[in-house]
Amino acid sequence: MSAGCCDAKGEELAELHGRQRRVLWMVLVINAVLFVAEFTVGWLARSVALLADSLDMFGDAAVYGFSIWVLHRGARWRARAAFAKGTLQLAFGLLVLGQAAWQATRGSVPEVEAMGLMGAVALAGNTFAFYLLWSHRSDDINMRSTWLCSRNDLIANTAVLGATALVWWLDSRWPDVIVGVAIAALFLQTAFGVLRDARTELAELRHEPEATPVG
Repeated sequence: MSAGCCDAKGEELAELHGRQRRVLWMVLVINAVLFVAEFTVGWLARSVALLADSLDMFGDAAVYGFSIWVLHRGARWRARAAFAKGTLQLAFGLLVLGQAAWQATRGSVPEVEAMGLMGAVALAGNTFAFYLLWSHRSDDINMRSTWLCSRNDLIANTAVLGATALVWWLDSRWPDVIVGVAIAALFLQTAFGVLRDARTELAELRHEPEATPVG
């Protein structure tokens, strides 16, 4: 392979990393803002579904921070970051299950108007983030796990809106609790999948030399 070809490949890789970094920073900001807003509204509205979804936003902001950090590192570092992301998702899933249990035994009917409005805003923000990540979903394991987080956000946001309608119709806290449990289950399923893929890739890279971070 000629030096010119290698230089061209290096430039293409640097350009790809630059695009990934810009996208990740944008979705990080989206998720950080939505976390603050959704946690505040969820707390005031007494909605376990909103609180669960806001913790998802917080976890995603941390996930995107990990993703930015490993952009210029080797495959082993990307697999380690994916493993860390899966571990974080697992922890949040268990936390949400605890929240749902508490709400089921001691909670009250959440405020439907605030719950619905915040759910719609979160869905709009995450739809834009999903759009930004779509073209990078197959770049590598790091970007794929990031895209999976965004996909799960859309599912969770839609579920929150569905719970809002049921809370209003039934005048009951149970749809809110059930959605909280469902979001936790989604966390756990994704976490186990990401952890499995990361462990497989780390095992395949075990005997390869450690790459030196660049940039």
